[in-house]
Amino acid sequence: MEYSLEILSILFFTALCAGIIDTIAGGGGLLTIPALLSVGISPTAALATNKMQSVFGTFTASLYFIRKKLVDVRQMKLMILMSFIGSLIGSWVIVQIDPTFLKKIIPFLLMLIGTYFLISKNNNDIETKKRISIIIFAFTFAFIIGFYDGFFGPGTGSFYTIAFIYFLGYSIKEATAQTKVLNFTTNFASVLFFVYNGEIIFLIALIMGVGQIIGSLIGAKLVITKGSSLIKPLIVIISFSMSIKLLLS
Repeated sequence: MEYSLEILSILFFTALCAGIIDTIAGGGGLLTIPALLSVGISPTAALATNKMQSVFGTFTASLYFIRKKLVDVRQMKLMILMSFIGSLIGSWVIVQIDPTFLKKIIPFLLMLIGTYFLISKNNNDIETKKRISIIIFAFTFAFIIGFYDGFFGPGTGSFYTIAFIYFLGYSIKEATAQTKVLNFTTNFASVLFFVYNGEIIFLIALIMGVGQIIGSLIGAKLVITKGSSLIKPLIVIISFSMSIKLLLS
């Protein structure tokens, strides 16, 4: 199937906007997946292509946060490994069973996350109480949310962010930075699976990937400069938007 310059341009700018949103609050797929479906791409290919284009964005944001010393990769090694394994398993499971039952549960979880950020006074740029060790976090939340991202996906960034804040006591800025690293990990694992299964449209993924790189750099700089004043309201908006979209789909 051939795609016109107009379609490719629209997808590029959609990915750029999604990269900004995804880096700050997650939920960029709210823009990219409908855009991919609207140009006649099958749902499976759209999901696979979306995963690959998002890898460019999450990698760019992760690298930016690492260079700004908001992320210590050495401390995250076990989290990265467990999220990678979880995502691979989730990607394999999704082709074995029908994940539609999750659509009934996830919107309400996202609403709870949105409500938490809306009413909580603690999720600012100040670190809070640490409730579990990094090792326990890796084997539980890093793995489980990684599995979920490979299996279904919507809200992964929000789930990781809330887990980092509540269980490891990170500030919202630090949590957002760590989230991007694990998001890159889970996306990369899914991409490996989809490449093996031949589902990705590479031309579109690469063009959108360039848009993601630009958008992610813009978003990452905004996270550094604006902090919780920008992240918190966007997470609330994105969480409720994803909930409504899933309930109506």
